[in-house]
Amino acid sequence: MKKIICYGDSNTFGYNPKDGSRFDENIRWTSLLQKNLGVEYEVINEGMCDRTGFVNNPKGELFSAPKHFPKFIKKSDNIDLLILWIGTNDLQFQYDISFSAIENGLENLIKLAETKAKKIIIIPPVILNENILKGAFNYQFDNESINKSKNVGKIYKRFADLYNCKFFDINTIVKPSDIDGLHYDENSHKIIANKLTAYIKNNNTICKAVRRLGEFQQ
Repeated sequence: MKKIICYGDSNTFGYNPKDGSRFDENIRWTSLLQKNLGVEYEVINEGMCDRTGFVNNPKGELFSAPKHFPKFIKKSDNIDLLILWIGTNDLQFQYDISFSAIENGLENLIKLAETKAKKIIIIPPVILNENILKGAFNYQFDNESINKSKNVGKIYKRFADLYNCKFFDINTIVKPSDIDGLHYDENSHKIIANKLTAYIKNNNTICKAVRRLGEFQQ
């Protein structure tokens, strides 16, 4: 049985933008991915609402990938594929994160991931839409957050290329719900699952992260 770990935030967890509940296993993209791939695969959901990827979240270790991910990956074995979809919450204005901090943080996570995962898929943060300014999360995100979300994807693509990982741009296939400008609706979860299923089946080359010669230049 092949093990797939999906490590991320609320959109991996399955947050429902309509009422703040969690989508059930018939809706969450991770559960649908499991159904699509079948019994030869084990898909593990490691999503957590409000988890940050590169800065420490005041809520604690479980919500802070810089603290949680090293311990998580150390105790994890036989990972055939790690899907890393993290970084949206770092765009909250309270963190005032720079692009260089995103670069350093993402590189650190990839380096840790490659010690245990045979394959790695990198997914960039959600491109926020303006509805976030009037939705339930307007106390966390602002216009600068929106602008950063539109530009941060190129960093993820460059580091995916640098470490020979696969890059799956979620923003080319779905857009967040207009309800909160951040999370995906039921139909989008289905699309994500179906597109990822096809992507995984069509990209069987082992994607062990091996740094290329030369230094990364933005």
